[in-house]
Amino acid sequence: MTSRKLVYKTLEFENKDGRVPRQMWLLPWAETNHGSMVEKIRREFAADIVSAPNILRKETIAKGNQYGIGEYIDEWGCKFDNIHEGIIGEVKEPLVKDEEWTDMDHVHIPVEWLDFDVDAVNRYCRSTDKFVVSGCCPRPFEQMQFIRTTEELYVDLFEPPANMIKFMNKMHTFYCDLLEKWAKTDVDALTFMDDWGSQKSLLISPLKWDEYFRPMYKDYISIAKKYGKKTIMHSDGNTLDIYPRMIELGLDAFNTQIFCIGLENLEPFKGQITFWGEIDRQHLLPEGSPQDIKAAVKEVYQKLWFDGGCIAQCEFGPGAKPENVYAVFEAWDSVIE
Repeated sequence: MTSRKLVYKTLEFENKDGRVPRQMWLLPWAETNHGSMVEKIRREFAADIVSAPNILRKETIAKGNQYGIGEYIDEWGCKFDNIHEGIIGEVKEPLVKDEEWTDMDHVHIPVEWLDFDVDAVNRYCRSTDKFVVSGCCPRPFEQMQFIRTTEELYVDLFEPPANMIKFMNKMHTFYCDLLEKWAKTDVDALTFMDDWGSQKSLLISPLKWDEYFRPMYKDYISIAKKYGKKTIMHSDGNTLDIYPRMIELGLDAFNTQIFCIGLENLEPFKGQITFWGEIDRQHLLPEGSPQDIKAAVKEVYQKLWFDGGCIAQCEFGPGAKPENVYAVFEAWDSVIE
């Protein structure tokens, strides 16, 4: 069975006789500090899910190294300060400084993203039997935090000024245009993300989420469905409140911190959505043993597997013990008897 078919069968709860599909997420930190283990995992547990090339025909306004020490300016004009090599920095100063968003024109909508090499994407998709996801990833909530800073955005969302709503609509139109163009390629799935959870709950009230962000995700998923593509969303933190909402919208797979949320809280959604990983990177990956990892994988399988519905995804990032990341994939490869 090809990787592409294996992933489709898993997403559609028809994987009765195959292994669990694999995907490792990497930050440059892992390759810098544990390059030999990264290569060992890639060699022994080849990924089933890959990203399409995103070759732009025009340069963006981005400057600097996103994962390097120092200053990085993203494609929207937001400035990140980074003091650690191999991870992403933080925005300290807002791009939009006025509380009424009268200076929203300081934000550059990265229209350059719309002019990517479609032929290169389609050639890549035809050249592989792996499941290919889009080379774009809309993130409206997070991008607005980068533009305004997190603290100021929370205040703005309490009673959004008219110019902020105007900007949100402009940003959303751009993201929809971007996803529409990617949906017309030969990729298998469209991806989008936003980190919505704190350790215990959503970062904003579910009612505010419903009012301002649910319609955006609904449109993203509708675009994918129109072209027969699967949809994948990532969101860190405790996102239990939006699980039923995303299922209702038709999301195929959700990459979340399932151990932060609690497997017992997610078990009722088994068979309704695919859990795109992960194994606990707050405690188990940095502090546990390979035996702890194998027990965790077994628990995920027992509580969330439903002839599919799970992806053996793991993030190899700062603090993770390399032997534990290896144990994740070793355990998933043997969990189905």
